[in-house]
Amino acid sequence: MSTLGTIGLVNGGGDAPGLNAVTRAVVRTTYYQYGGKVLGSFDGFDGFLWPEKSKELTPRDVRGILPRGGTILGTSSRGNPFRYKVLEDGQLVEHDYSQLAIDNMKKMGVEALVVVGGDGTQRIALDLHRRGVALVGVPKTIDNDLSATDVTFGFDTALHTVTDAIDKLHTTGESHGRVMILEVMGRDAGWIALHGGVAGGAEIILIPEIPFRIEQILARIVARKAAGHRFSVVVVAEGCSVQDDDPFWLAHKASPQFIEKKSIGNLLGALIPLAGNHEVRVTVLGHLQRGGSPSPFDRLLGTRLGVAAVDLVAQKQFGRMVCLKGDTISSCTLEEAVGRMKTVPADCDTVRAARAIGISFGAD
Repeated sequence: MSTLGTIGLVNGGGDAPGLNAVTRAVVRTTYYQYGGKVLGSFDGFDGFLWPEKSKELTPRDVRGILPRGGTILGTSSRGNPFRYKVLEDGQLVEHDYSQLAIDNMKKMGVEALVVVGGDGTQRIALDLHRRGVALVGVPKTIDNDLSATDVTFGFDTALHTVTDAIDKLHTTGESHGRVMILEVMGRDAGWIALHGGVAGGAEIILIPEIPFRIEQILARIVARKAAGHRFSVVVVAEGCSVQDDDPFWLAHKASPQFIEKKSIGNLLGALIPLAGNHEVRVTVLGHLQRGGSPSPFDRLLGTRLGVAAVDLVAQKQFGRMVCLKGDTISSCTLEEAVGRMKTVPADCDTVRAARAIGISFGAD
């Protein structure tokens, strides 16, 4: 069995349920399997810019964190060492602190990094690797939009949150006879809306990959009322959009109430009542989707990915990212991992299944 020295551990980008599972796995595997130690960088890469923001993590430090959401290390989506933003004379100025981070890693005895994050963080990891830093990436995003891995940890927990919200909206929507709109995360990819909407029994699902027409949404709501259903549930990904030539939107977009930009959920919540006697309520889940205790699936996946990352470090297979392919943990190069977003194919089996059971995507 090979031995390890000191591994640095970084969490970058937004938080996701399962980050603590990865941290726990990296620390315990490094300590028990390879006789090494882990230096945790707090708040993204800040621990390597300011060494006082780093700390050695022992198995005692990660005791009891498996069921905890968030991350004990903290994270940052604004800590890119190549473009670090600093407030100077009341203005945000960008500095390239990458060499400072690299020099500090050497002074701190860090022999390799494990970098946990989404596409943006893995791009930073790739840039550092090209500067000579030995590192391994671990994919993380609740949006499930990284093409190099079949599933990212955090996605399953987010689906539990979304599905639970839809279940609750069903009961209150039915009680009052309302159209219930639920806006979920998904700026560029509609995986959360699609899977959560199907699992929760939504009547309409709107995703960025399929621009919608408002008259089709209205037609579905009217048809449900005619069939005796008192309510409708609409799940909306935050990045979805109306088709450019949609006549209903074109007829109303110049109205004073639409001059100020609205989130897509609130936009629909204002438009739908204009077409008839529809009482609408809008719920924006926002960061609730990031929080909470990780599901068993995410705890297990985070653990497997953390162990695999340390194994790659021990094998000196640097410049790679661990990933899930089918039921197997594998790896790919960082070049393969970044820059290719995994969006929902409009003809994928989940979309086809949703259409088959009568769900509308507003563009049927």
